[in-house]
Amino acid sequence: MAALLYASRLAGCPYEIVLVASNNPAAPGLDLARAEGVPTFALAHKGMAREEHDAAMHHALTAARADYVALAGYMRVLSDGFVAQWAGRMLNIHPSLLPRYPGLHTHQRAIEAGDSHGGCSVHLVTATLDEGPLLGQLAVAIRPGDTADTLAARVLFAEHQLYPRCLADYVARVRDPRWLTAQVRERAMALPEAEETLSHGMACFGVVKGKKFAWVSADHHGDGRVALLVKISGTDEQADLIERDPERYFRPAYFGGDWIAIRLDLGDTDWDAVDDWLQRSWRAIAPKRLTALLDVADMF
Repeated sequence: MAALLYASRLAGCPYEIVLVASNNPAAPGLDLARAEGVPTFALAHKGMAREEHDAAMHHALTAARADYVALAGYMRVLSDGFVAQWAGRMLNIHPSLLPRYPGLHTHQRAIEAGDSHGGCSVHLVTATLDEGPLLGQLAVAIRPGDTADTLAARVLFAEHQLYPRCLADYVARVRDPRWLTAQVRERAMALPEAEETLSHGMACFGVVKGKKFAWVSADHHGDGRVALLVKISGTDEQADLIERDPERYFRPAYFGGDWIAIRLDLGDTDWDAVDDWLQRSWRAIAPKRLTALLDVADMF
């Protein structure tokens, strides 16, 4: 926790710590957080149902306007409901090179197995303990004569380097043009007969040997924005969208009034809505032989 906190105060770090929470009111990290001016929340879990305790934690996190949760030595198994509420937004660090040695006693297990290296892993938290998608790993050599304690001490140094880097990278990805383009690509290419090409320096998507239905503009002409360009009904809808949310919507340069640009780099992109925009835009240009099949499928 201290490593994450102090890293957050370095120039250019994309995250800040808004709350340090614990199920142990005597946790030393709480005193450190208070000394550094970080709000804290502590609630002992003894005598509380797991779901009740996790609901109180969730309320404290949302009240602090937290966007992500970084577990740091939180040794209590979280309820499935809590994990679901923070799906894709909760990270953990584990002292082994996952998938090797989930659970406890990781250093001793690595030594007894004769491994050349131990290490640590940062992963997303899922309902299955220590099995979420990996975000980063750092290997630490096991030296002759190492004990679990001596290896753990060196792995701790690695943890303090790895966790802040992985958290920063993960938080920053929501404004990274490459990551944003990849998210659009995954959705656009799932549409029937979609193909990707490069046009005017932008990734664009269309029907094979047909018209284009989407473009991704990344700092196009130096505008500093990453946006999805899709077809709409016309100038009236374009004007209405821009009037309702001028930060998110704008008229794309060199495109007509039947296109809209939707900012993807504001940090709060609704990817379900992006799915809908892409499907609508695809339908607007796809040949009838493709749309007719989907129209029939939609009836069922």
